[in-house]
Amino acid sequence: MNFNYNLPVNILFGRGRINDVGKEVSKYGKKVLIVTGKNSTKKTGLLDKTIDLLKDSKIEYEVFDRVEQNPLITTIYSGVEIIKSTGCDCVLGLGGGSIMDAAKSIAFSYKNPGDLNDYIFGIRQGEEALPIILVPTTSGTGSEGNCFAVLTNSETKDKKSIKKNSMYAKASIIDPELMVTMPKHIIASVGFDALAHNMEAYLSNGRNPLADVQAIYGIELISENLIKVYNDVNDLEAWEKITLASTIGGMTIGTAGTALPHGMEHPVSGLRDVMHGKGLAALTPTIIESSWDSDIERFGNISKVLGGTCAEDCSDAN
Repeated sequence: MNFNYNLPVNILFGRGRINDVGKEVSKYGKKVLIVTGKNSTKKTGLLDKTIDLLKDSKIEYEVFDRVEQNPLITTIYSGVEIIKSTGCDCVLGLGGGSIMDAAKSIAFSYKNPGDLNDYIFGIRQGEEALPIILVPTTSGTGSEGNCFAVLTNSETKDKKSIKKNSMYAKASIIDPELMVTMPKHIIASVGFDALAHNMEAYLSNGRNPLADVQAIYGIELISENLIKVYNDVNDLEAWEKITLASTIGGMTIGTAGTALPHGMEHPVSGLRDVMHGKGLAALTPTIIESSWDSDIERFGNISKVLGGTCAEDCSDAN
């Protein structure tokens, strides 16, 4: 047995933990760039609440709210320019996976000038970033649990990931109560993304024993609770388990990697601007049906956690 495992994630988990955001940000800076979406955190009042909490901790702020569902590299540069012009010294990602990926990328790009593609493809290295604080408002990408960010080249539509240790959040504040405003189609999409992360980490060539334990637990949590939150968005006990599974999924792909479904989906969402979870849901059943017999033991374990009896049940994935 031979593997590496590095996961320096600082997680603050629980109902009401959003109230800690001012205290956490104040540990790392005096003026924060809030990276958020164009609509949702404004409609729910979360952005205003976060600003009030920052003010209570004497933190100044700027808001960057122009992130797409598949964030563009050019958008990252726009965020960096705001930091340069306003003097922000840390970055707060407030939103779903795209927002958190953008926040991490902006924090990294500010400290590592030049073409981000050079860092994505390993032409240039870089291990510095501004301090990052993440507050997820969806439970799917698990971006709060790893040092990945997925970005799209606006010219080529190529969708690639960047992974740097400096892109781990100084604090990830995971509050299940922030999930209750998600519409059902988003719950389904991000829920499948979380499931895919845990399954793919368990099946990937980079798997390791520690990620295996986490991934199977994550799959179990999703299997038992995703339908509950879909049917009752106010079921906070179930949301606790789904948000935990989502974070676990992000952690496991951070150490074990993903498999074919993600490799096939990224071109789809890059070229067609498809919501990531929906793309995965369209591709994964066919991929599993074609590959379940390549690893009877592992597919069997997944099948049993999802309510099946053996690996062959995966042949009915559709």
